[in-house]
Amino acid sequence: MNLLIIWDLIFGICPDLWYYPVMTSPVAENLTLSDFDFELPESLIAQEPSAQRDCSRLLAIDRTDGSIAHCIFSDLEQYLVPGDLLVLNDTKVFPCRLSAKKPGGGKAEIFLLSEQGVNLWEALVKGGVGEGKRLSITAGIEAEITGEGANNVRTVRFHGISDIRTALPKIGKTPLPPYIKREAGKTDGERYQTVVAAPTAGLHFTRGLLRRLETKGIQLATVTLHVGPGTFLPVRVERITDHRMLPERYSITGDAAARINHAKAERRRVIAVGTTSVRTLETAAAGGNRVTPGEGISELFIYPGYQFTVTNGIVTNFHLPKSTLFMLVSAFAGRERTLSAYHTAIAEKYRFYSYGDAMIIC
Repeated sequence: MNLLIIWDLIFGICPDLWYYPVMTSPVAENLTLSDFDFELPESLIAQEPSAQRDCSRLLAIDRTDGSIAHCIFSDLEQYLVPGDLLVLNDTKVFPCRLSAKKPGGGKAEIFLLSEQGVNLWEALVKGGVGEGKRLSITAGIEAEITGEGANNVRTVRFHGISDIRTALPKIGKTPLPPYIKREAGKTDGERYQTVVAAPTAGLHFTRGLLRRLETKGIQLATVTLHVGPGTFLPVRVERITDHRMLPERYSITGDAAARINHAKAERRRVIAVGTTSVRTLETAAAGGNRVTPGEGISELFIYPGYQFTVTNGIVTNFHLPKSTLFMLVSAFAGRERTLSAYHTAIAEKYRFYSYGDAMIIC
């Protein structure tokens, strides 16, 4: 549902990790968290989007020889060929941060995660508010904490309004990541949303660029991964195989599955836009080279040693050191090659993270 839940950094919460089995490999068994560390100057963390979506920079990595090229995102078509299938995540970001007041007047904050029913939500609540308490949102609207679940997730029921969704555009805030050192402005609601997808790799696309790609014979398909804390949960263990991903819901329509499977059958490239699209594709394929349509849960942690069965290329932004996203890219391009590319990007002053520049690996 929303991409921007960086659990620990936003709320200072250190949830207990749930246990789910993951694939291990001899390669990963010897890798530690420090193997995915690099020094990133704070000045390279983008605070604002580029003036035009497709004018951000693009670093291209050729997996066959490791060569690197520098261009701008509107040059993306140079690295694609007719018949390639771009797969994008079409989940949407919405103004899910709500400021609230406690009965005694103290401040609190509600971060909506997933809708369970009309006016009933799972949420993260900041401010030390327990079950049974009510928070004031705005005149006439209250939020009641009706339950407490695992990993500090609360159940919240809204009162005083027929459907809280109708009020979110006015009372909610777009949740920018904490490394953007400012409050969300009027333009962030639009710029932190993409023309086809919410995940940040899609922020660089324009409708004009998509039309050019389709004219060239590049095909498109969309999947949905409702991205939550699992994607951004900090890795707190030294041996990466001990880390566990929290579950995230995904869905793939019959049409999208048919497009993906047809491309694989014809040996055409499937290029995922964003790490969330990668995880959706690989989860839905369950180790094979055909995806199954429908809904499901992704708990897939991808790190070096993982064998990709669907993904032939990735378009992605530059990620945090030691993050599961950086590990996924390292699994696809090779850890040393990825670290080398990141060092090059830092030397060339590429912009990092959500509003930053992009890379394509194929």
